[in-house]
Amino acid sequence: MLLSSSSRPDVYTFSFALKACEKLRSVPKCREIHGSVIRSGFHTDHIVSTGLVRCYSAVGNIDIACKVFDEMPARDLISWNAMISCLSHAGLHHKALSMHKRMEKEGVGIDAYTLVALLSSCAHVSALNMGVMLHRKACDVRCEGSVYVGNALIDMYAKCGSLENAVSVFNGMRKRDVTTWNSMIMGYGVHGKGIDAISFFREMVTFGVRPNAITFLGLLLGCSHQGLVKEGAEHFKMMSSEFCLNPNVKHYGCMVDLYGRAGDFDKALEMIHVSSCHEDPVLWRTLLGSCKIYKNLELGEVAMKKLVQLKAFNAGDYVLMTSIYSAANDAQGFASTRKLMSSHELRTVPGWSWIEIGDQVHKFVVDDKTHPESALIYSELKEVVRRAVLAGYKPEESNVTGPGFSDRCLGSSFHSEKLAIAYGLMRTPAGTALRITKNLRVCRDCHSFTKCDRVRFHHFAGGLCSCNDYW
Repeated sequence: MLLSSSSRPDVYTFSFALKACEKLRSVPKCREIHGSVIRSGFHTDHIVSTGLVRCYSAVGNIDIACKVFDEMPARDLISWNAMISCLSHAGLHHKALSMHKRMEKEGVGIDAYTLVALLSSCAHVSALNMGVMLHRKACDVRCEGSVYVGNALIDMYAKCGSLENAVSVFNGMRKRDVTTWNSMIMGYGVHGKGIDAISFFREMVTFGVRPNAITFLGLLLGCSHQGLVKEGAEHFKMMSSEFCLNPNVKHYGCMVDLYGRAGDFDKALEMIHVSSCHEDPVLWRTLLGSCKIYKNLELGEVAMKKLVQLKAFNAGDYVLMTSIYSAANDAQGFASTRKLMSSHELRTVPGWSWIEIGDQVHKFVVDDKTHPESALIYSELKEVVRRAVLAGYKPEESNVTGPGFSDRCLGSSFHSEKLAIAYGLMRTPAGTALRITKNLRVCRDCHSFTKCDRVRFHHFAGGLCSCNDYW
């Protein structure tokens, strides 16, 4: 027992015990202290209740954290920050952003901690409009000069596809740390702007800022997405030779992806075998993805067998493998893989797409019928598809269909991103940029469809994509 029945705990006792429990991440101890809090009558104290919110958040019990928060008779800014941070860290970004509206209704202001958590959620769901509003609020409360707020703003703008605003915030910061530079380099990297990422890296080194592992991850992502094989190899080597940094599985994964996307499978395999993490399924899964691009059945089977051997296979791996068999017209391989998937009762991660209209974020899944304007959305989408076909779009058929599959590689016309595009066209004036975010990689069919409709981090304009179809 952390607290005995004979003790006379006070606010500080409970606060200390909850902080210790938070670090231990112990569910039983958290519940034990919670019981003592109720018996001692401190459940109405906002300091103790805030500690409970943090404690339950740390052990992953978000529902109880929310219940404790909602039952607090009085909440101060620290309580609100704890709840928003709890939701943001749990990936419940829509709920985290909705907390800001509740704060406004209750007349509670915000500070730098609130802004950092909310901006992080904006970045994850591409809520650029709200991010811009929070930027204005940061200026109002005079905390835009904070390194932490500045870094959060850069990350938000970069992930929402507004690199020009990210650069503007960066240039306006009086103080920058390595995280600031990394946010910019990573922003360029994930948008496939490898050349810009390298240029920014050189500027960083010139300013005397020592790069770290995250810096090189951003660089390698940029090189991989833009097909800069030579540059990627040079910076991968530079990582250890000049800065004494040991590559981890993410760096090796980028290199396997870099060589695999370029069709250099010998180098991709060599990179896996020389790595310190050659048994990591991430590397073999990355190789499998490249095999799908080039329809390399032989190597795809090697990668898949390795994933099975490591007992690390998932539904997505089977989907990739069935796609490779389908492209090779290997009916037997296709059927056996589908049978294995069915026998293991595997299900893929659902594909989601988000689009922000005004201050609302709308979320869609494949063949979604849950939106209140669903009928209008489907009517609009059918018209958009018709126009895209006239502009040269040829829908790609797929044999990988059936219950339990995500919307990544289906032959359906109603993938989540298409629904988001249709809704965006319905609810925004002509010429408005539509920013759509996915939790999964966009499928080839939707990529082709969007280019034809002229509507990465893919920036589609005039029938062309910023990735140059190298994605």
